Amino acid sequence: MVALFHLSPVLLVTAMLVLLRRPPVHAAIAGSLLVVVLWLAGAADAWHLGSMVAAAQDTAVLFASTAFVIVPGLAFVIYIERLGTNLAVSQWVRSLGLRPGDQVAFIVLGLAPLLEAMTGFGVSLIATVPLLLSLFERRVALRIALAGMAIMPWGTLGLASVIGASLAHVDVTALASTSALASAPVFLALSVMSLFLAGVRESRQWTALGAFWLLFVGVLYGASRWLGPEVAGVTAGLATAVAVLCAGLWRLHRSDSERSAVQWPSQAWPYLALTVCIVALKMLWALTAWQDLWVVRGAQVTWKPLASPGLALLLLLVWLGFHTRDRQRRTAPEFNVPAALAARAKRPLLTIFFFLAMSQMMVKAGFLTGLMQLLAGLSPTAATSLVALLGALSGYMTGSNVGGNAIFMPAIAMLPEPSRLLLAAVQNSAAGHAALGSLSIVMLILGLAKTQATEESELVRFGFALACLNTALVALGAALLSGWFG
Repeated sequence: MVALFHLSPVLLVTAMLVLLRRPPVHAAIAGSLLVVVLWLAGAADAWHLGSMVAAAQDTAVLFASTAFVIVPGLAFVIYIERLGTNLAVSQWVRSLGLRPGDQVAFIVLGLAPLLEAMTGFGVSLIATVPLLLSLFERRVALRIALAGMAIMPWGTLGLASVIGASLAHVDVTALASTSALASAPVFLALSVMSLFLAGVRESRQWTALGAFWLLFVGVLYGASRWLGPEVAGVTAGLATAVAVLCAGLWRLHRSDSERSAVQWPSQAWPYLALTVCIVALKMLWALTAWQDLWVVRGAQVTWKPLASPGLALLLLLVWLGFHTRDRQRRTAPEFNVPAALAARAKRPLLTIFFFLAMSQMMVKAGFLTGLMQLLAGLSPTAATSLVALLGALSGYMTGSNVGGNAIFMPAIAMLPEPSRLLLAAVQNSAAGHAALGSLSIVMLILGLAKTQATEESELVRFGFALACLNTALVALGAALLSGWFG
């Protein structure tokens, strides 16, 4: 009962989002205010200035590390929209002439994870929704688009894994690679669902899908472990997309004239430039360790700005600014990039800030001690199932895997070290998959597809069912891993 009372700020957030249907930023502010009121009223540990200062310091460091990626990431999105990058990618895929099974595998395990891992914010939908609508029946296309979104829980260059590792006090590469294994059943189930929705029944195409799934999981795990989460999703999506193309073209035995369509569209060069920039910086860090020259420290968390993928985004934005300067003057001289960026960034940044503040105050005030004791007293299977449920709830209601990790990951940091990594991976995966099937993503799909009211209700229900399925699959993956970790 005490643990339930201490979780009342989370319950308030849930009620505001699910029952009252208030915007996430309003729910985050209300949750933060409730924590302050309960803390001052003596509902948890005694209030004192040092604890509040520590909560403020860690909130500031975590928010700075988040904003340093989100703000340049959104600016990058604005530039690629104006360059027509995603439209060019969609037209290119449509011209390849792949069979339906190859198309599904290419989009769901290749293109969608690649673009979402690189940018986040549902940007991959700008390319995949029009493409899927041109390839499949409308109802099928919208469901495959949502499944393709929910398959990649590490958008925005692995930001949620980086923040989650800092909050749970675990190694970031270990968290990302373990999350890849915990999410493996989700990758398989959603790709199988997409293939079934597309009406593919040929056994060879199902076998090929299994091979592509193994490749995707293997590359995602390896890249997460040895390269880091910043490029893991990009690498896995790219490797799978290339494999699908090679297999499809090998079967089709294209002529030389047809091969010209396979060339990657020139308008998509910003994606390639961002990947090269991230990998180059990673190599520089490995050779010189220069990222350790600047370390920002809070009370319990640290951040290395020079090791952030936001640095790669900033460098690319400088180049994009010079590259598109003359074009912007000719096509839309009145367009104001800073104003457009402020309009897009304000709401998600405020939401994440207040969720981070709420979680850090709950940690410093001892609100999560009861939850930690509850988890520590459960069997491994029960603990992973509960964490999967809480993680999915936090991701779905916030619409953000970063926001979801901010709520419950600090409680996992209090657990004994042997069980901490696996439970942190379960939280990371469950929050990510649920967030990418949440109402905000569904609404983005509906807006891109210009849907009717009946389609809206159907897709919302499908998205919720998808979140429930993904939660059960993450719990299953964690149960299979628990024997290995034990």
